[in-house]
Amino acid sequence: MSEAAALPVFLVEDDPAVRMGSAQALTLAGLEVRSFADAEGALAALAAELPGAVVSDVRLPGRDGIALLGELRQLDRELPVILVTGHGDVAMAVQAMRDGAHDFIEKPFTSEHLVRVTRQALEKRALLLENRRLKEALPTQDGLPVIGQTPAMQEVRRLVAALAPTDVDILINGETGSGKEVVARAIHSASGRRGPFVAINCAALPESVFESEMFGHEAGAFTGAGKRRIGKIEYAHGGTLFLDEIESMPLNLQVKLLRALQERSIERLGGNAPVAVDCRVVAASKADLKALSEAGQFRADLYYRLNVVSIDLPPLRQRQEDIPLLMGHFLQQAAKRFGREVPAWGPAELARWQAQPWPGNVRELKNAAERFCLGLDQPQAASPAGSAPGAELPLARRLELAEQGFIEAALAACHGNVALAAERLQLPKKTLYDKLARLQIAADTFRR
Repeated sequence: MSEAAALPVFLVEDDPAVRMGSAQALTLAGLEVRSFADAEGALAALAAELPGAVVSDVRLPGRDGIALLGELRQLDRELPVILVTGHGDVAMAVQAMRDGAHDFIEKPFTSEHLVRVTRQALEKRALLLENRRLKEALPTQDGLPVIGQTPAMQEVRRLVAALAPTDVDILINGETGSGKEVVARAIHSASGRRGPFVAINCAALPESVFESEMFGHEAGAFTGAGKRRIGKIEYAHGGTLFLDEIESMPLNLQVKLLRALQERSIERLGGNAPVAVDCRVVAASKADLKALSEAGQFRADLYYRLNVVSIDLPPLRQRQEDIPLLMGHFLQQAAKRFGREVPAWGPAELARWQAQPWPGNVRELKNAAERFCLGLDQPQAASPAGSAPGAELPLARRLELAEQGFIEAALAACHGNVALAAERLQLPKKTLYDKLARLQIAADTFRR
């Protein structure tokens, strides 16, 4: 018995003997059954209870099984409907499957066949409901687009919520692709500032135009400057200035940035009048700015000016437990972008995703989600040793992550019910409890 057994089966059959026998077979298999003599009774019951699957005879008084399928598809296109047919109704049932039925069973059928087909439908339903739950829950958590339930990510969200309403400048530390701009945008979103969010990638601006881009210029300041131009800092007035890869900023320009941060004013190139600027500064770095400053590669005074408060983002390899949440979110985004249905995924895919090192972090995971949505997902070759910190994981750790992935997937499907998850995994309940303790998995977090 699996978690899907917690979802009731709606059995619609007008023959009392067949209805009783089918209900008994499903009940003995550990499934919860609601029996109805006609389609009208089943449709009325939908208002009070959500079924995991519907098993319906094609030949019914009043609405027949095909009409019931059509109405159920209008109510919930993802609800699996199994049609029970007589020999002469097989062609009709095949057409119904093309119209969205999950499967059909031909009379006479064995109890084992009925149970097997129904279980498959329930498993599909459980996965679809879990994907639906992720779709509803993941776009934002606590009002912030920062996804993750690991302690490190909970701390990130706590800091964002606490610091966003203040005017303090913030330094975000994290590897490439770990989500530094996402956190910066979350800070801006929760700050209440009405001005724009202005992002600058310091590594992408040539030094020759850096000063003009940052501080702006007056007409005639240099050859080609035909009119006044507002710089990025001034444009961010009333909002948030995000300086990504600030470790790449030229040393000679760090002095001007430091003065602008201290005075909250700038001077455009070719101008003499100071321009007051009210903007919150959020800087991000993938390098250790303190170490760079000690080596003379980054101004120490600018480092200490920026590092009033810092937020450290963990790499994805240190938060594999968040991969189901992230992947669910990215698959929803990809499906919407490409105009496709969200693809189904289960324990096998999750185990593979959690066993990968993801040197490109969340950005790489998002790319993998888009490939999976397009049907192009292939296991990626292992990154060469030394390509990124932690790019190669020991076999024991990979096996542990795979085991953790299967257990968490079972708990998610069973809504945190350890007994059901143990049966799903074909483990003694005590063994599963031991594994939960060893892997530090809290079953309660999977309960609805």
